[in-house]
Amino acid sequence: MANEPQSFAGGLIEGIKEKAGTAIGVGIFLVIVGILAIASPFVSGMSITWMVGLLMIIGGISQCFLAFGVGAFGRGLMVFLMGVLMVVAGFYMVSQPAAALASMTLFLAIYFIVAGITELIAAFGARPDEGWGWMLANGVVTLLLGVIIWRQFPVSGAWAIGTLFGVKMLMSGAALLGVGMAVRSGAKGIGSTG
Repeated sequence: MANEPQSFAGGLIEGIKEKAGTAIGVGIFLVIVGILAIASPFVSGMSITWMVGLLMIIGGISQCFLAFGVGAFGRGLMVFLMGVLMVVAGFYMVSQPAAALASMTLFLAIYFIVAGITELIAAFGARPDEGWGWMLANGVVTLLLGVIIWRQFPVSGAWAIGTLFGVKMLMSGAALLGVGMAVRSGAKGIGSTG
Protein backbone atom coordinates (compact mmCIF):
# COMPACT_ATOMS: atom_id res chain seq x y z
CA MET A 1 0.00 0.00 0.00
CA ALA A 2 2.81 2.43 0.87
CA ASN A 3 4.29 2.03 -2.61
CA GLU A 4 1.06 2.92 -4.45
CA PRO A 5 1.33 6.72 -4.10
CA GLN A 6 5.01 6.63 -5.11
CA SER A 7 4.30 4.51 -8.16
CA PHE A 8 1.40 6.75 -9.11
CA ALA A 9 3.56 9.86 -8.68
CA GLY A 10 6.37 8.19 -10.61
CA GLY A 11 4.00 7.38 -13.45
CA LEU A 12 2.67 10.93 -13.43
CA ILE A 13 6.17 12.39 -13.53
CA GLU A 14 7.14 10.06 -16.37
CA GLY A 15 4.04 11.14 -18.29
CA ILE A 16 4.76 14.82 -17.74
CA LYS A 17 8.43 14.32 -18.70
CA GLU A 18 7.28 13.07 -22.08
CA LYS A 19 4.91 16.03 -22.55
CA ALA A 20 6.63 18.83 -20.59
CA GLY A 21 6.52 21.15 -23.61
CA THR A 22 2.79 20.57 -23.99
CA ALA A 23 2.24 21.19 -20.26
CA ILE A 24 4.17 24.46 -20.52
CA GLY A 25 2.21 25.51 -23.61
CA VAL A 26 -1.14 24.72 -22.01
CA GLY A 27 -0.02 26.54 -18.85
CA ILE A 28 0.87 29.67 -20.86
CA PHE A 29 -2.47 29.49 -22.69
CA LEU A 30 -4.41 29.23 -19.41
CA VAL A 31 -2.47 32.16 -17.93
CA ILE A 32 -3.36 34.28 -20.98
CA VAL A 33 -7.04 33.22 -20.77
CA GLY A 34 -7.04 34.06 -17.07
CA ILE A 35 -5.54 37.51 -17.65
CA LEU A 36 -8.06 38.26 -20.41
CA ALA A 37 -10.97 37.11 -18.21
CA ILE A 38 -9.77 39.28 -15.31
CA ALA A 39 -9.24 42.25 -17.67
CA SER A 40 -12.80 41.95 -19.00
CA PRO A 41 -14.85 40.19 -16.31
CA PHE A 42 -18.27 41.20 -17.65
CA VAL A 43 -17.57 39.78 -21.11
CA SER A 44 -16.16 36.55 -19.67
CA GLY A 45 -19.09 36.27 -17.23
CA MET A 46 -21.60 36.73 -20.05
CA SER A 47 -19.73 34.14 -22.15
CA ILE A 48 -19.83 31.64 -19.28
CA THR A 49 -23.55 32.28 -18.78
CA TRP A 50 -24.27 31.82 -22.48
CA MET A 51 -22.23 28.59 -22.59
CA VAL A 52 -23.97 27.17 -19.51
CA GLY A 53 -27.33 28.02 -21.09
CA LEU A 54 -26.38 26.28 -24.34
CA LEU A 55 -25.22 23.19 -22.45
CA MET A 56 -28.48 23.17 -20.46
CA ILE A 57 -30.47 23.23 -23.71
CA ILE A 58 -28.49 20.29 -25.10
CA GLY A 59 -28.80 18.39 -21.81
CA GLY A 60 -32.53 19.06 -21.56
CA ILE A 61 -33.18 17.90 -25.12
CA SER A 62 -31.19 14.75 -24.38
CA GLN A 63 -33.29 14.11 -21.28
CA CYS A 64 -36.49 14.55 -23.28
CA PHE A 65 -35.29 11.97 -25.83
CA LEU A 66 -34.51 9.60 -22.98
CA ALA A 67 -37.97 10.19 -21.52
CA PHE A 68 -39.64 9.30 -24.83
CA GLY A 69 -37.50 6.15 -24.95
CA VAL A 70 -38.78 4.98 -21.57
CA GLY A 71 -42.34 6.26 -21.99
CA ALA A 72 -42.67 10.03 -21.62
CA PHE A 73 -46.13 9.97 -20.12
CA GLY A 74 -45.64 6.92 -17.98
CA ARG A 75 -42.45 5.92 -16.26
CA GLY A 76 -40.46 8.73 -17.90
CA LEU A 77 -42.79 11.62 -17.02
CA MET A 78 -40.48 13.10 -14.37
CA VAL A 79 -37.46 12.76 -16.65
CA PHE A 80 -39.40 14.51 -19.42
CA LEU A 81 -40.51 17.35 -17.13
CA MET A 82 -36.97 17.86 -15.85
CA GLY A 83 -35.72 17.91 -19.44
CA VAL A 84 -38.30 20.53 -20.42
CA LEU A 85 -37.39 22.61 -17.36
CA MET A 86 -33.71 22.39 -18.29
CA VAL A 87 -34.44 23.49 -21.89
CA VAL A 88 -36.55 26.44 -20.69
CA ALA A 89 -33.86 27.52 -18.19
CA GLY A 90 -31.20 27.15 -20.88
CA PHE A 91 -33.17 29.30 -23.35
CA TYR A 92 -33.62 31.90 -20.62
CA MET A 93 -29.87 31.96 -19.96
CA VAL A 94 -29.04 32.25 -23.66
CA SER A 95 -31.66 34.92 -24.39
CA GLN A 96 -31.20 36.91 -21.15
CA PRO A 97 -27.54 36.39 -20.23
CA ALA A 98 -27.29 39.57 -18.10
CA ALA A 99 -30.22 38.54 -15.88
CA ALA A 100 -28.92 34.97 -15.70
CA LEU A 101 -25.48 36.31 -14.77
CA ALA A 102 -27.07 38.23 -11.91
CA SER A 103 -28.83 35.08 -10.69
CA MET A 104 -25.60 33.09 -10.88
CA THR A 105 -23.82 35.83 -8.93
CA LEU A 106 -26.40 35.70 -6.12
CA PHE A 107 -26.08 31.92 -6.00
CA LEU A 108 -22.29 32.27 -5.84
CA ALA A 109 -22.52 34.79 -2.97
CA ILE A 110 -24.81 32.48 -0.99
CA TYR A 111 -22.54 29.52 -1.71
CA PHE A 112 -19.44 31.39 -0.48
CA ILE A 113 -21.21 32.56 2.68
CA VAL A 114 -22.45 29.07 3.56
CA ALA A 115 -19.12 27.46 2.63
CA GLY A 116 -17.21 30.04 4.68
CA ILE A 117 -19.33 29.43 7.77
CA THR A 118 -18.97 25.67 7.33
CA GLU A 119 -15.19 25.98 6.95
CA LEU A 120 -14.99 28.15 10.09
CA ILE A 121 -16.94 25.58 12.10
CA ALA A 122 -14.67 22.81 10.77
CA ALA A 123 -11.56 24.85 11.63
CA PHE A 124 -12.63 25.43 15.21
CA GLY A 125 -13.54 21.75 15.46
CA ALA A 126 -10.03 20.79 14.30
CA ARG A 127 -8.30 23.11 16.80
CA PRO A 128 -5.56 22.60 18.14
CA ASP A 129 -4.43 20.15 15.44
CA GLU A 130 -1.72 21.27 13.03
CA GLY A 131 -3.10 23.12 10.04
CA TRP A 132 -6.28 24.33 11.72
CA GLY A 133 -5.11 27.92 11.21
CA TRP A 134 -5.02 27.41 7.44
CA MET A 135 -8.56 26.06 7.59
CA LEU A 136 -9.58 29.11 9.64
CA ALA A 137 -7.95 31.51 7.17
CA ASN A 138 -9.62 29.76 4.23
CA GLY A 139 -13.01 30.02 5.97
CA VAL A 140 -12.54 33.71 6.75
CA VAL A 141 -11.51 34.53 3.16
CA THR A 142 -14.38 32.49 1.70
CA LEU A 143 -16.93 34.13 4.01
CA LEU A 144 -15.59 37.63 3.29
CA LEU A 145 -15.70 36.98 -0.45
CA GLY A 146 -19.35 35.92 -0.17
CA VAL A 147 -20.23 38.98 1.89
CA ILE A 148 -18.42 41.30 -0.55
CA ILE A 149 -20.25 39.81 -3.54
CA TRP A 150 -23.59 39.98 -1.68
CA ARG A 151 -23.15 43.57 -0.47
CA GLN A 152 -22.06 44.80 -3.90
CA PHE A 153 -24.96 43.16 -5.70
CA PRO A 154 -26.17 43.99 -8.38
CA VAL A 155 -22.86 45.64 -9.32
CA SER A 156 -21.00 42.43 -8.43
CA GLY A 157 -22.95 40.66 -11.17
CA ALA A 158 -20.80 42.51 -13.67
CA TRP A 159 -17.48 41.29 -12.27
CA ALA A 160 -17.76 38.34 -9.87
CA ILE A 161 -18.20 35.33 -12.18
CA GLY A 162 -15.73 36.52 -14.81
CA THR A 163 -13.11 37.59 -12.27
CA LEU A 164 -13.31 34.34 -10.32
CA PHE A 165 -13.10 32.35 -13.56
CA GLY A 166 -10.08 34.41 -14.59
CA VAL A 167 -8.33 33.90 -11.26
CA LYS A 168 -8.97 30.15 -11.47
CA MET A 169 -7.58 29.95 -15.03
CA LEU A 170 -4.58 32.08 -14.06
CA MET A 171 -3.77 29.91 -11.04
CA SER A 172 -4.29 26.64 -12.94
CA GLY A 173 -2.10 27.88 -15.77
CA ALA A 174 0.64 29.05 -13.41
CA ALA A 175 0.61 25.70 -11.60
CA LEU A 176 0.78 23.73 -14.86
CA LEU A 177 3.50 26.02 -16.20
CA GLY A 178 5.51 25.63 -12.98
CA VAL A 179 5.18 21.84 -12.95
CA GLY A 180 6.05 21.57 -16.63
CA MET A 181 9.15 23.76 -16.27
CA ALA A 182 10.28 21.97 -13.10
CA VAL A 183 9.86 18.55 -14.69
CA ARG A 184 11.62 19.67 -17.85
CA SER A 185 14.61 21.10 -15.97
CA GLY A 186 14.82 18.27 -13.46
CA ALA A 187 13.78 15.34 -15.65
CA LYS A 188 17.20 13.69 -15.65
CA GLY A 189 17.66 14.10 -11.89
CA ILE A 190 14.20 12.69 -11.11
CA GLY A 191 14.65 9.75 -13.47
CA SER A 192 17.99 8.77 -11.99
CA THR A 193 16.77 8.82 -8.35
CA GLY A 194 13.69 6.66 -8.98
